[in-house]
Amino acid sequence: MQCFFVQIKCALGRTYAVASALAEAEIASEIYSTAGDFDILAKFYVDAGADIGRFVGERVQPIPGIADTRTVITFKAF
Repeated sequence: MQCFFVQIKCALGRTYAVASALAEAEIASEIYSTAGDFDILAKFYVDAGADIGRFVGERVQPIPGIADTRTVITFKAF
């Protein structure tokens, strides 16, 4: 399994709706609210070799209320 994180910037007033939509879709393993440039940090797992860009573009970014995303691909947990 490949682990990666997506930082999500939400439209004003939409953070809780976006977080709820992510939880209902059952695609993220963990969802956190954050302070700073992004409103949500979500952790995802996909099968090794899966197209992460396609996953984010087709499963995450279409959620209503998402204004921007930044994907962080990880390599190893310590």
